[in-house]
Amino acid sequence: MIEKRFGDPVPDWVAPPRPDGAALQGRYVRLERLTESHAHMLFRANAGDDAIWDYLPYGPFASEVGYMRWVKDMAALSDPFFYTVIDRETGQPGGVMSYLRITPEVGVIELGHICLSPLLQRSRSATEAMVLMIGWAFGAGYRRFEWKCDAFNLPSRRAAQRLGLSYEGTFRQATIVKGRNRDTAWFAATDKDWPGLQAAYEAWLSPANFGADGQQNERLSDLTRLVRVSSDPIPVAGA
Repeated sequence: MIEKRFGDPVPDWVAPPRPDGAALQGRYVRLERLTESHAHMLFRANAGDDAIWDYLPYGPFASEVGYMRWVKDMAALSDPFFYTVIDRETGQPGGVMSYLRITPEVGVIELGHICLSPLLQRSRSATEAMVLMIGWAFGAGYRRFEWKCDAFNLPSRRAAQRLGLSYEGTFRQATIVKGRNRDTAWFAATDKDWPGLQAAYEAWLSPANFGADGQQNERLSDLTRLVRVSSDPIPVAGA
């Protein structure tokens, strides 16, 4: 048997485009480029739940002025590249998320800075927002989609696994956030995983998958399980 010395060739590689801020439209949500015009409604939506900032390097914000300043600063950046999550039924902004570590030359992009208000958490809208971000990345030609989180952030780990992203390890003492050590758990999907994930997302988001009471018939984690090449070793109930 001949030992393999190199990875597979990537012939005729063409770098994909960077995100351009075009709106991403789903059945339940629309993603718009974050602007200062979203700040007031986002601040109101986030009010009353300081825990949403626990694993982020900023927040909570004591005043709307402070939050508006943060939005202004983030909206001016190209990496991270922020979107506002807007509920299509109400037209109200309810959260933000971003692409970051955008590296078109090798086809890698990451999803992060996810901050969802209490009304969006654990909803079809929240899931669809993440699916739209993943779908744009692979549709644009990226080869690898990454998700990283604090190893103690079990809701984020559950979300990554539920979306069918494969666990790739934990980087010990990766950084310091808010004066605390952070071990970082890594998850990812590749373009080879995308066709299976896309089919799973479409099946789960279909209105036919939900009863009149809004309860799901099939869990997304069951639909994506066969796509994952590795699973999170930490028990994550509900994933």
